[in-house]
Amino acid sequence: MKSGLGRVLAGVCATAALAATAACGSGADDAKSADRPAAKAALKPLSEAQLKQAVITEADVKGYRVGALGKGDIAEVSVPAKPAACQPIADLFLLGTEPDAAAIVARSVTSLTETDTTVIQLGLLAHEEADAKKVLAGLRTASEKCEAYEHTGYKYSGVKPRKAPDLGDEAVSYEMTGKIDGETIPMTYTVVRTGSTVASFYAMNILDAKQAEVPGEIIRAQLAKLEKSTANKAS
Repeated sequence: MKSGLGRVLAGVCATAALAATAACGSGADDAKSADRPAAKAALKPLSEAQLKQAVITEADVKGYRVGALGKGDIAEVSVPAKPAACQPIADLFLLGTEPDAAAIVARSVTSLTETDTTVIQLGLLAHEEADAKKVLAGLRTASEKCEAYEHTGYKYSGVKPRKAPDLGDEAVSYEMTGKIDGETIPMTYTVVRTGSTVASFYAMNILDAKQAEVPGEIIRAQLAKLEKSTANKAS
């Protein structure tokens, strides 16, 4: 419903010359539009080449050996997990996500200290920003609802959420125990979204459950390099 002032302005505009009519149009609306912040464009996936530039090397993490993962460490298709509530966690074990990543770059990280038996893997997964948010939401829900599952012939138990670090745009962290080839293996995951990229950090240690952690310096170094690469892409 128009106010009294609005009706007066409408009458003036209706009886004025064409030029005046154009001027009467919607100056107030134009002013409001000018004051309204522009919608933020959704972030697109990084390319595989950009992920390779963003992933850490041995120069970024002193005291560690960094190597490429083989194709067998990255899933080509999703294999159903039982129960289905655990599917996001099961998929990420082989760097799979739903929706699928547009590109994936993964590395193994090994301490040069001989007494450190922790096995560390990290992956950078390129997504549309909305899809990256879905991946984190799915993992967060699964870590809260999933307790144990079977996947690709192996059994996993003790799934539970952990306190996520205050890193990136959002983060999820959880732990579990795998029964693989007769060995009971404690595992931890920290997954961080930075813009449209999902960074997954995984650690396991057969000998010492307390050592099944990804060192903070590795996570911080990777996220810093990823954020720098993302900033360079945007500029």
